[in-house]
Amino acid sequence: MSTAINTGVAPAAKTRRALLAERLRRAAEGARRMPLSFAQQRLWFLDQLEPNSPLYNIAASARITGSLNAAALKRAFESVVARHEALRTRFICPDETPLQVIEPQAELEFRSVDLQAQSDAAREAELKRWQREEINRPFNLSTDKLLRVTLLKLGPEEHHLLLILHHIAGDEWSLKILFREIAAFYEGFIRGEPATLPELPIQYSDYAMWQRD
Repeated sequence: MSTAINTGVAPAAKTRRALLAERLRRAAEGARRMPLSFAQQRLWFLDQLEPNSPLYNIAASARITGSLNAAALKRAFESVVARHEALRTRFICPDETPLQVIEPQAELEFRSVDLQAQSDAAREAELKRWQREEINRPFNLSTDKLLRVTLLKLGPEEHHLLLILHHIAGDEWSLKILFREIAAFYEGFIRGEPATLPELPIQYSDYAMWQRD
């Protein structure tokens, strides 16, 4: 599918300045209802055919060794959610036409789990259980946040980071962008100098509007 977190396709009929002005105007109006892109509509339709299915969950995980500031990591994820509309979007169908609702703000589902007190064998078993359950936990596209983060503490300087993203909000290529931006924000928070990433020229909703037009 077309990437929802970011895209290199610029709408042909609008300049970047006009798009930015339009987005600022829409942001001031609060939650916005927009049409779906064709890729979003296809995934939404498949979700209606088989609700509560984890088939389109995308999982990514990483072992982190060394000192980790969990609070700064959570702030980094929150900054990425604030930056990308696709991570603040839910999907509704008030009549016969599905719409994406872009919230001006969204609370991140970020859970921190401490497994240090368990034995090595029990800790690994618990880690696998968390991975299995999170990967198989479905998203409700009309109400849920489309990114979930779980940080499992395995030792004083050993963590396991688990991300679950619904495919309607991104893809494997999107995850590379997400991790890169998280790293930039995290390093900035650790230094006490928050990162300033360049303004996104378009959001995925702009692409969906261009596609529909």
